[in-house]
Amino acid sequence: MAGNGATSVMWFRRDLRLADNPALLAACADGPVLPLFVLDPALWGPAGAPRRHYLCASLRALDSGLAGLGGGLSVLRGDPVDEVLRAAREVGARRVHVSADFGPHGSRRDAAVERALAGVGIELVRTGSPYAVAPGRVLTGAGEPYRVFTPFSRAWAEHGWRAPVGPPDDATWATLRGTVELPDPALPEGTELPGAGEDAARRRWAEFLDRVAAYDVDRNLPGVDGTSRMSVHLKWGEVHPRTLLADLAALRSKGATAYRTELAWREFYADVLHHRPESAREYLRPEYARIAYDEPGERFDAWREGRTGFPVVDAGMRQLRATGWMHNRVRMITASFLVKDFHVEWQHGARHFMHLLVDGDLASNQHGWQWVAGSGTDASPFFRVFNPTTQGRKFDPDGSYVRRWVEELRDVADPHDPAPAARQRVGYPGPIVDHAAERREALARWEQIR
Repeated sequence: MAGNGATSVMWFRRDLRLADNPALLAACADGPVLPLFVLDPALWGPAGAPRRHYLCASLRALDSGLAGLGGGLSVLRGDPVDEVLRAAREVGARRVHVSADFGPHGSRRDAAVERALAGVGIELVRTGSPYAVAPGRVLTGAGEPYRVFTPFSRAWAEHGWRAPVGPPDDATWATLRGTVELPDPALPEGTELPGAGEDAARRRWAEFLDRVAAYDVDRNLPGVDGTSRMSVHLKWGEVHPRTLLADLAALRSKGATAYRTELAWREFYADVLHHRPESAREYLRPEYARIAYDEPGERFDAWREGRTGFPVVDAGMRQLRATGWMHNRVRMITASFLVKDFHVEWQHGARHFMHLLVDGDLASNQHGWQWVAGSGTDASPFFRVFNPTTQGRKFDPDGSYVRRWVEELRDVADPHDPAPAARQRVGYPGPIVDHAAERREALARWEQIR
């Protein structure tokens, strides 16, 4: 049916770009295209203000890009089962094109939309995915999914991926009646988010390539601009990972190799979630569910608000609230602190992160938390309990990260472990717990399930 001149729908989701978008090219090959986005209450409702604000900014950037090609983005609000069907019928579409979604919610949603469309003779066409290699394609010799990262990463690299493709160059566009205006969610005072959209992603990537050689070292230093900050652009599909991999292919530095490995981790976690969708909420290693945990209470509130009295933990939590992002090393430190110093189950922290992180990717977030909790793939052993003071001094040696985000400590002599008198002088709380005692308690609880 391709090339028959019939109007089709391009339903955008996690692919908010024009370049290297195979689903969009497939739609354009059919004939006129209706670019569509549906604000799904099931996803909009749980999202915090930073996530909502960034999404709308990215959609506006996509609409602007389409306008440059003579088109525009149509936005609807409601259950995609109803809204996609309504849009397709209104423009007389025979096909709805999407980039395949392998997440638990996305898979269920797409199956429901597919059934509704099929009922009136419309086909849902999946082309490409948010990954260089789609989840489920990399299997062991026995045809089983990989459970450990290193052999997965080798097989993933051997499998390879296609080269990036360009944007449509000769498209015609359809429009839709009854669309809604994009909302303009207010940000909490003092919150600053990165620029959104495909152009912003490409600018950020070009800037990072100038310093990728140092990534293997600098990525662990939260006080240094050593990471790519591309996670938010990958989350919303403003750039495709194979575009990044193509640019990295000719580079042989340790930093470039380390970055490719991080992209492989993203794809590994997506593969694990695809095969084990219940692991978004439940323990990948169910025996760890038997550890005795405390209910979240005042300590959990102190953790969320960045007032635990442990400077690097508080810096990370305040960075999250102010920017919708947190440095990856600090994500591990703050997660370890919640699970092993406050004895709160990982799901509570993972939910808080997903609420605020503009780059909140379900697979990477949930399995990162499970790694810390000892229950995930390649998990950090439960008995590895991060000492927040030691971690702060090791990875923020000059204290610049803590001084930036914990304003009270900007002028103290030792921002990683301020003396009691210094804390009192600047109004910064003392440690809310004794780390050494809580480490012993965490290990004692772990011993009970061994």
